Amino acid sequence: MTSSGPPSRPARRSVLGALFGVPGTVLAAFVPSKPLLAQTPGAAAEQQRGTCRLLPQAVEGPYYFDPKLVRRDMSEGRPGQPLALVLRIIDSVSCRPITGARVDVWHADAGGVYSGYPGQGDRRDVSTQGQTYLRATQIADDRGDVRFQTIYPGWYPGRTPHIHLKVFVDQRTMATAQVYFPDDLSQRIYASSAPYNLRPTPDTSNARDGIFRSGERDGGGTVLAIEHGPDALVASLLVAVDQTGKAAGWRHWLPWR
Repeated sequence: MTSSGPPSRPARRSVLGALFGVPGTVLAAFVPSKPLLAQTPGAAAEQQRGTCRLLPQAVEGPYYFDPKLVRRDMSEGRPGQPLALVLRIIDSVSCRPITGARVDVWHADAGGVYSGYPGQGDRRDVSTQGQTYLRATQIADDRGDVRFQTIYPGWYPGRTPHIHLKVFVDQRTMATAQVYFPDDLSQRIYASSAPYNLRPTPDTSNARDGIFRSGERDGGGTVLAIEHGPDALVASLLVAVDQTGKAAGWRHWLPWR
């Protein structure tokens, strides 16, 4: 099901109450930017009309569930390189912020293991059932911004390091994506920082990752902009959502990872 036209803006309370678990197929656009924390307020929302570039959405993967945790700090004490994830949700036509959009984020820990599922790890013998680390929901503020405090994700066999996200605009409009990191940054962190250095060499780079390459016609997967803050790395991205449903004609089959 796709949206037949621009939906009305939901109130934050209605987003929280109505959208947990709502399915959808509308695509999103992901536009790398300079780190948002380094921009003047509203700079991302004041781009010229038509500068938002649509990319195909990525598969959700098998490790999504909604723990109903509206929180900024999603680390739950997991060890690793501190990471601030800053996303600005904007409309793909006007480039203006989408206030009140719900954003779900989830990713693997430093050892490449997601919370909440059995059969993980290099030997498929690790279970994290009942755990909720590195999962969170935030609601976009008046500038369309959401911020998460997390750690740099680890790698697992067959995949380059990545973060999953979902953006819910209303009951009809949802976008799903996977976003990535510069390969050289991952290599430095994995080689020099605990506990990543227990598994220092990922078996898949961005260029070799099938889901990253699925966006090749539009320039490949979406790499986060990175800056070094005083206490954490800061990864930022503009996320431009198609609220008209016209982009839903794009279709890609990919294995769930």
